[in-house]
Amino acid sequence: MSQPAFVCIGSVIIDDIVYPDGQTCMGVLGGGSTHAAAGMLMWGERPGLFSYIGSDLPDAVKARLERDFDNQGLIPIDFPQIRAWQIFEWNGKRTEIFRVDDPSTFLIGPPTDKVPTSYLKAKGVHLPDEAIRLPRWRALFPDAVLIWEPPPPYMIRANLDHFRETLHLVDIVSPNLLEAQSLYAIDNPAALVRAMLDDGAKVAALRMGEAGSLVGVRGERNLLALPAVPVPKVVDQTGAGNAYCGGFLVGWIKTGDWRTAACYAGVAASFTLEVIGVPEAPADLEQVRADRYNWLVKRVESRA
Repeated sequence: MSQPAFVCIGSVIIDDIVYPDGQTCMGVLGGGSTHAAAGMLMWGERPGLFSYIGSDLPDAVKARLERDFDNQGLIPIDFPQIRAWQIFEWNGKRTEIFRVDDPSTFLIGPPTDKVPTSYLKAKGVHLPDEAIRLPRWRALFPDAVLIWEPPPPYMIRANLDHFRETLHLVDIVSPNLLEAQSLYAIDNPAALVRAMLDDGAKVAALRMGEAGSLVGVRGERNLLALPAVPVPKVVDQTGAGNAYCGGFLVGWIKTGDWRTAACYAGVAASFTLEVIGVPEAPADLEQVRADRYNWLVKRVESRA
């Protein structure tokens, strides 16, 4: 039985995407945990997925999941597979509307006692989960590095106190800019990163879309600013932030260096931008990955 070094907890979702110009793309493999796992895949990992999957999950999707990820944690249930409209605005805001009567079973996910034993020794775990469930994941993975990608509906001003109380449970927190601004009512990105660090975050990685990312570590005076990695053609931004988190976690655990981890993250996100849905590793992955990493590492800025 395989024992993956990384585990992604969340939902496997079939996305029906609507772009700002009205174009659509239906039946695309998505889900935050799946995109995060793809970010890890780009750095040579085969992470485990822990999620329910529905009775009508398409065969092509099943084959893709089996090929690229460890599937011990995919638990079949007799429900229609969860689907969602992903509606994008021109400013990058995304609205998710579920297309099944009761998505809660999938979104809550399997109970902790269903986590495969082989997953419990994972070095890193990705959590795009509600804050209220973070204590159970910390208890289940006491020695793992946890990266938390707070879900958009949670990131509102009314939850600020709870957010602050929760930060000590995770090792890395990574909201996007719009979400962090909504939570803190602060516009300035650097001020947002420092606010999260002041509130107890050990590592805060603020994702800013086309503007790149801004990363801070407790005890470090300066922040790191990274531009977005350019790609030949941006096809779709869906899942880029999730992939960023997956790449960051791999880089952090493999090197222990926040500059390297941030570059891993930016490179992982870039592959997602080039495709619709969850990216596959290209045939020339090692070369493209190295080229993008070298481009990015030369452009990281330290900001006071």
